[in-house]
Amino acid sequence: MTHTYHELKHMKVTELREIAAGMEDDAVQGHTQMHKDHLLEAICNVLHIDMHEHHEVVGVDKATIKSQIKAAKQKRDEALQKKDKESLISSRVEIKKLKHTLRRATV
Repeated sequence: MTHTYHELKHMKVTELREIAAGMEDDAVQGHTQMHKDHLLEAICNVLHIDMHEHHEVVGVDKATIKSQIKAAKQKRDEALQKKDKESLISSRVEIKKLKHTLRRATV
């Protein structure tokens, strides 16, 4: 049975130990003595499961928004050097709105 990191993370230690008992690998040796975080890492290494949860952006073009954020950050840096308060505020607001859009589209 294949597992995902998200499923394994929400299992109890006893369930993880049962899964580890069925494996014959040196990484899970001593599974009865391991704490949950060590056991989870060992199981993920044996099953070749990525331990990082990936988020997907749906409905917007992530690359375009990131490039817009970089451009707004350049405007912000220029405004800081020129000590132009109005353009500094507007660029910070623009950065905030773009980041908010990106976060809202993340699943």
